Amino acid sequence: MLNTLYLPELRELLADGNDAQLAEFCVALHPARTADFMAGLTPAEAWDVLRWTDISHRVEIFSYFDREKQVDIVESQDVNDIAQLIAVMPPDDRVDLLHDVTSDVVTELLPLLPAGERRDILRLRAYPEESAGALMTTEFAKLGEHLTVEQALKSIEQQAQGLETINYLYVVDDGQEDRLRGVLSARQLLSAIGKPDTCLTNLMERDLVTTNVFADQEEIANKVAHFDLAAIPVVDDDHRMLGIITHDDVIDVMREEATEDAHRIAGVDPLEESYLDTHLLTLIWKRGLWLIVLFVGALLTAFLLQHYDKDLEMWRWLIFFIPLVISSGGNSGNQSATLVITGLATGDIHLSDWLRVIQRELLVGLLLGSALGVIGFIAVLGMDYSVIQAAVLPFTLLLVVIFGTLIGAALPLIFKRLGLDPALMSNPFVAGIIDLVGIAIYMTVAATLLSKPGP
Repeated sequence: MLNTLYLPELRELLADGNDAQLAEFCVALHPARTADFMAGLTPAEAWDVLRWTDISHRVEIFSYFDREKQVDIVESQDVNDIAQLIAVMPPDDRVDLLHDVTSDVVTELLPLLPAGERRDILRLRAYPEESAGALMTTEFAKLGEHLTVEQALKSIEQQAQGLETINYLYVVDDGQEDRLRGVLSARQLLSAIGKPDTCLTNLMERDLVTTNVFADQEEIANKVAHFDLAAIPVVDDDHRMLGIITHDDVIDVMREEATEDAHRIAGVDPLEESYLDTHLLTLIWKRGLWLIVLFVGALLTAFLLQHYDKDLEMWRWLIFFIPLVISSGGNSGNQSATLVITGLATGDIHLSDWLRVIQRELLVGLLLGSALGVIGFIAVLGMDYSVIQAAVLPFTLLLVVIFGTLIGAALPLIFKRLGLDPALMSNPFVAGIIDLVGIAIYMTVAATLLSKPGP
């Protein structure tokens, strides 16, 4: 949280050039809290503060700035200073950052980076967005399969500086291919200190959970959550070890995917930036496009009602219950769609489960429709309508709710089968479809029970 009372003191330190206190400020607190205190500073002021601390603390604090401030700093400050910062950042973080920086600045920065970091950036930037390759870091603890415990400890000591995590130690073949052979935890290695001559092949686990470099980030997040991993190794088709994806990146993915699904379920094209940072015209476009589609659907409902104008004129009391009918069907459909979309996202539901899902929703629709129908029948009788008139509502509600639950469950499964995001079949679209069919069911039931042929 921003502490505005501290901003004048920071600005006074900057104005006085008090390097000692600025340096102390940068190391006194956790980097996240330091970044919070600096949230009210301009990008230029924030960079002036960071200049007084060492490069490692500079990178840590910089990583907690919001993306807009990070981009502003990279694009506005001395390119040589920024190159030093980029070179030390974790590989996955710097690639994500450079994706948002203008191409001219990136072109200017790359030649100033060490050759190894430059090649790493270019390689990671070549992978598709939202894939494992774009998400992974190439800094991980790697050990040869024929090393002893003593040799492995010395190797880890040499590698440790700059590694994002050493929870897992990845064992690869002794050649140049880096094919993944096994994995052991840091705890397992430390527990074997008393047996320094033990070979890693006798300690490592061979039953590995990996992900392909081109796998989708949502699939990766589900796998990490299912196996409760702190990190997951990324391999190519030949099982060569390319990098790892750590749990903090998976948390970011899950938050991003959840936000996208929430937007789509509400009938909004997902925002690429935060709500307040999104340009007003962009916000209007992303919301207005789907509103127009939904508006056209509502117009079709109006045309359908006009088709039944003569029936409604004869039985005007039917009009009173139209909102009740379409809302019951829409609400039941929305519930089914939300449950199925969520189940597909979390991996609880698979395409192979489609028959079980349809059977369950059919039974749920039958029971819910019956319950609502009984309540509706009693309510209509209490409004002094005849029994035959009151019977229109329960039969309609039964059919509309069954249809709503089935269509709400089936459409996300169909979209998933077509390779599309199930969340595209959002609640407003399900409700729009059910509105049209619900009116047709309502008028057909009324015409049948009231001895009037349907149109």
